[in-house]
Amino acid sequence: MAQSKNQRSENFLGTERLNNSNGRNRATSLRVTLIPGDGVGPEVTSAAVRVLEAAGVHVDWDVQEAGAEALKKRGTAIPESLLNSLRRTRLALKGPLETQVGQGYRSINVYLRKTFNLYANLRPIRSFEGVQSPFRDVDLVVIRESTEDLYAGIEHQVTPGVVESVKVITARASTRIARFAFDYARRHGRKSVTAIHKANIMKLSDGLFLKCARRVANDYADVRYDEQIVDAACMRLVTNPRAFDVLLLENLYGDIVSDLCAGLVGGLGMVPGANYGQKGAIFEAVHGTAPDIAGKNVANPVAAILSGAMLADYIGYQDAASRIRQAVGEVLRAGHVLTPDLGGSATTTQMTDAILSAIGSIEARV
Repeated sequence: MAQSKNQRSENFLGTERLNNSNGRNRATSLRVTLIPGDGVGPEVTSAAVRVLEAAGVHVDWDVQEAGAEALKKRGTAIPESLLNSLRRTRLALKGPLETQVGQGYRSINVYLRKTFNLYANLRPIRSFEGVQSPFRDVDLVVIRESTEDLYAGIEHQVTPGVVESVKVITARASTRIARFAFDYARRHGRKSVTAIHKANIMKLSDGLFLKCARRVANDYADVRYDEQIVDAACMRLVTNPRAFDVLLLENLYGDIVSDLCAGLVGGLGMVPGANYGQKGAIFEAVHGTAPDIAGKNVANPVAAILSGAMLADYIGYQDAASRIRQAVGEVLRAGHVLTPDLGGSATTTQMTDAILSAIGSIEARV
């Protein structure tokens, strides 16, 4: 039974989402902002859209430019039309956007997360059979606070040759992300939450983060709470990732550690991501623009496709999301159609077609 756009329920993440109580496909389309992105973005985002449509997800895409392409065409990396679209839809599927190093405009990802208060960045890290990686059976979740810390971008030049960056940690944001992490753990049957920090050095900022996490942990007796210094956690992740379940991190540590974790399961092309707020979400692959392979039709579309599956879950298409993940798993396990980063020679299009074919086979078996 289809539901209207204003029928909402609390989802397993503790954020609002459009929901189908029985998991069946919606009969009406939902407006969602689509940001193709820079570099390989348009290629992998197009693949995700094809897969979502094949799985029966009814979405009315509002295509918007941002990043380097928007700057060339419109003189701004963040057009007002994009912001207006996001204000209307509160939902987006986004490709990677170029961020210049040491110069140029500010990170658009950071700007969007702060502007729309998308405070929780969630990146599931999961091994797939058939993908060569250092470890098997990795299944952990990185949950990262996304609105403050050094990523707030508060910098100034004190004097020529001396620059100061300000790290901002607040009790409000730390408590909110900790509760998000424990809610996620409880609702997904996860056993533990580990707060990653450097409070041995940054005793006030990271110390406040830990104090907030400890207070929240007291409300979740069914979820074990641990703490780990960030450098020790990185060493442990690359030697025994199964020691972790849900990782709770500040903004900068979360970005670094999530990329490290991607290396445990086959690389950045395998890891999806989502940015959640109380009234909306943006879904995007973890990887960047990969300009060296842009336009060559060889980028791995899996991370973007799995990000699309997270979007499908969020808007009430749980069955479709499940079929997408199952289809991706079947293609990877078969090992016949893999992009170069996974040791194969398939194109982006060929791998997407293989996943589409697998979805068709899954639906035929139901």
